Amino acid sequence: MKVLFLVQKDQRAILDELYRGVAAHCECDLRWLDSDDQRHLRRYFKREVDASRYDRILFFLRFKQEIRQVGFIRSLPNLVILEHDAYQNYIPCKYTGKFSRHYRQLPWARVISSGAQVARRLREEGVDAHFVPKGYDQTLVGELGLQRDIELGFVGSLKSVAYAQRKAFLEALAQEENLLITRTESGADYNRMLNRIRFFVSADVGMGEYMIKNFEAMAAGCVLLAYDQGEEENRALGFEDGVNLVLYRDLAELRRKLAQLREQPALAAGIAARGQALVHERYGFHSIGSQIVNCLRAPLRPSPAPGWVARLRNRLGV
Repeated sequence: MKVLFLVQKDQRAILDELYRGVAAHCECDLRWLDSDDQRHLRRYFKREVDASRYDRILFFLRFKQEIRQVGFIRSLPNLVILEHDAYQNYIPCKYTGKFSRHYRQLPWARVISSGAQVARRLREEGVDAHFVPKGYDQTLVGELGLQRDIELGFVGSLKSVAYAQRKAFLEALAQEENLLITRTESGADYNRMLNRIRFFVSADVGMGEYMIKNFEAMAAGCVLLAYDQGEEENRALGFEDGVNLVLYRDLAELRRKLAQLREQPALAAGIAARGQALVHERYGFHSIGSQIVNCLRAPLRPSPAPGWVARLRNRLGV
């Protein structure tokens, strides 16, 4: 299967290993599109792409640019959209409902979502949606054997509107516990910081799925304290409370479970070890790439023949 894989050239997350994971399982023409090319997809395709050469065209581009170019995107054959932010469709933010509206205009396109519940809700709306989790870069994140001199920590951004509940929760926790909230550069600095943290607090409050940081913290050997995204998501990922991570629903529950872990270091160590084993086995980008390609291989819904929009307009006299 020959795949044209279009990705963002400039983004903070380092996802090169994910792209390699996809390329390892298909004949992949990987291209990095800068902001200008993403804003002008019609021009880019006219200049650079013969769409007939590919069995699948896989987008992993900025949603903001996609929704502005539906007229052109509708003309692309064998389209699959990989999307890590579709959870924003179902939370209060500037993209609430916009993913649903966008995909309704592309009913034959396949969507690969990083949330099990998000994928299920999209399917209920008629979208050909599949679930593949975010995972983590196994070449960048892992245990280094450092002293864990930070008991309780969070590493990451709090700036986005989508992270408003995360920010509020972490600030409330910091009023009660000695919590380090920090940011680092991606890559080695980030991994070293994770390796210094004993208990990593993941506060994906209200998001409905688990962000990359959960998998990274587990891979680095932290005990993951994660906001509970619900039975459906946990079952899909193999997450078990008190077995390979610790789940909480509110501040009081987190503090109660944290106190128990402090009193039982062997329990904490076992949870960290089992969490690490789980993500090593299932959620490295090499494995995620294979899962994405499996989603690409399944037959797509039939799309209208080229030129159908123009013919419809002629028939309607518009």
